[in-house]
Amino acid sequence: MAVTRSAGFLTTRKRLCSSGSSLHRALKTTRGMELMNITLTSTMPRERRAVISESERCDSKRKLNIFRRPYCDWTPDAILTHYKSRTGIRYFPVLDREQTTRSVIDNILFNRFELTGESHQLPPDFDWTVNPSQDLEWLIMLHKFYYAVGLGAAYHETGDQRYVEKWIELTSSWIDTVPIGFPSGDAVGRRIQNWIFAHYYFVTLDETSRLPADFYLSFLDSIYHQVNHLRGHLTPARNHRTIELYAIFLAAVVFPELQGADAWLAFAREELVKNIHTDLLADGVHCELSTDYHHVVLKNILGVRRLALLNDIAIPEETDVLIRKGLEFAAYVHKPDGLIPSLSDGDTGSALDLLADGYDLYQDEALLYVASRGRRGTPPACRSKGFPDGGYHILRSGWGNGSEPFEDERYLVFDCGPLGRGNHGHLDLLSFEMAAYGQSLVVDPGRYVYDESGGTNWRVLFRGTGYHNTVQVDKKNQTRYALGKNSFKIQGPEPDRELKEQITGANYDYLRGVARSDEYDAVHERRIFFFAPEYWIVSDIMRAEETHDYDLLFHLSGLASDNVSVTRSEKALVVDSPHLVMAQPTDPEVQVFVEDGFVSHTYGVKHPAPVLRFARRAADASFHTVLYPFKATRPQITVEAMPVWHGARQCLPSEALALSVAVTRDGQRFQDYYFSADPKQRRDYRFGPFTYNGSLLFIRDTPAGRTVDIRTEPTAELTIRGAGALVGSKT
Repeated sequence: MAVTRSAGFLTTRKRLCSSGSSLHRALKTTRGMELMNITLTSTMPRERRAVISESERCDSKRKLNIFRRPYCDWTPDAILTHYKSRTGIRYFPVLDREQTTRSVIDNILFNRFELTGESHQLPPDFDWTVNPSQDLEWLIMLHKFYYAVGLGAAYHETGDQRYVEKWIELTSSWIDTVPIGFPSGDAVGRRIQNWIFAHYYFVTLDETSRLPADFYLSFLDSIYHQVNHLRGHLTPARNHRTIELYAIFLAAVVFPELQGADAWLAFAREELVKNIHTDLLADGVHCELSTDYHHVVLKNILGVRRLALLNDIAIPEETDVLIRKGLEFAAYVHKPDGLIPSLSDGDTGSALDLLADGYDLYQDEALLYVASRGRRGTPPACRSKGFPDGGYHILRSGWGNGSEPFEDERYLVFDCGPLGRGNHGHLDLLSFEMAAYGQSLVVDPGRYVYDESGGTNWRVLFRGTGYHNTVQVDKKNQTRYALGKNSFKIQGPEPDRELKEQITGANYDYLRGVARSDEYDAVHERRIFFFAPEYWIVSDIMRAEETHDYDLLFHLSGLASDNVSVTRSEKALVVDSPHLVMAQPTDPEVQVFVEDGFVSHTYGVKHPAPVLRFARRAADASFHTVLYPFKATRPQITVEAMPVWHGARQCLPSEALALSVAVTRDGQRFQDYYFSADPKQRRDYRFGPFTYNGSLLFIRDTPAGRTVDIRTEPTAELTIRGAGALVGSKT
């Protein structure tokens, strides 16, 4: 056989006429061939050519059986012409930003695949079932075909035929050599989605493209069989099921000409509605309690909802109500810089485009406001908000609708929720992330990888309690997490949790949560007070019968690498890092260490970042930490513990605590007083010059002793020595 073609052809594949492959199939998978500019001459006997031609006709006839009438009687060319020219079917592509950048896609042209933080050069005729990485996620990502959508977008933008050729080459190779259900249901669902999104660029938008009709028929045939396989092998629940059902729904909408498409649509619609109501909790948070997976699921749900709207497919009103709650959580959990925290398994990143989609669907001005980062729309009604079913509580200084820009607002998200369904929860009860002035300052380090191979089990490390901003007891996890048959599994009950108080006032917030673990007898109580918009006070109170090693951990961002200093004085222990001052009362029993750690914003990629560890050995212990963020000028902070008395007895911190915080900022000096007590114990407490019978109090005085701010309960009575009593003070 001889092959001639226009300039640019290099060589045919060695196995072009290998046993078991037709001439047509070999040409489809020849790397780099410009399929529309090939001239064939052959010395093959006429009888053999007739056999191959008949085989191809039979193959085409079989594939045409996937269509309902009248399409099953058409030729492959007529099928392609129909799909290029039809109207009435409305759909849209969805591109993964990281997987479809031009540099990533241009590398695909040369079989350089950058997936899960690793780059691998694959040979021209690579085996799809062989993984060049130790991490299974790499192979799974290869089979999800995100790059197919990127090839389509690049072709649409440039008209460069190389992108079409690569799409045909990779897709044909996969069809010819890979079992339909490989490697998993989640990958099948994603692959179907991405093939259809690529179809949008290569077929729907491009009526003039010269796709081979037989390739296109094989493409549709593969989608048809993948959808039928997927319907029979659906994941039982959670994010994978949502992805898979969206794939079936999408295929039914885009390809109604296929046999069974009506049944696909009815099935997918019904099951999606059930799945949405099963997977989104009553407050809208996704049941796996990962901020990343919440947005993954929300993205798919919104894709379904937009498709339904565009194609007049009814969705129940109560489902829309729940979707809007999911969007509300998404709006609140985004940090002022437009990124989400990576709580439990997942990456950081922005999902503001989903809020924009939500606005388009529901005309919610608050979604538009957050999506545009305060440039359009109306701010959300609440400054801070809790989501009790998911266990996440977000404290904000504002929405950029006051004297400060949207990006400069202060933000903290607190986790007082369960591990979540499935296997994505981290052992991070009572942890938090904090951001201010466009920077994440105290961070959740993320997930890094799922792979557990290698000398260091990074999966276990990043998931463990020690990689979160909470108190670790005796270096243990909050839940038993041990090696199972093949990998580490949660093998004990998750810790008991209770959010005892959540209070939001005009310019303050207060949270009080408690964690009890089966792994040790120590009980951890965390109290967070936010004097908005300035600073937080975090009190950690540990109670136990036995002596333990307590480590209070704060993971700082990479911005703080090699830029952390610790200063001890008689009045305070102060830690300085970029844009953040942290201060604790001086306690000779507490040691502080600046240690090496990591943060991971993207799967497979980690960066060095420091970890602060405040250590103490005791049965009962308490840590009180002021976190004061700043934009440019560093404030001066000192903090002292004040003994609290009830009658002649000094109270334990678990009963009542008080702090004196001295703040010097922008040429102003203030003396702040903070008091917190168990609200079930209504008593008269004495601390410093104050007598108080409530459970929460914040006072700001000037150096001259003039009180400029009081935050307290409306019914509590406060007496200041020399000033008399105040009742029903400002809240």
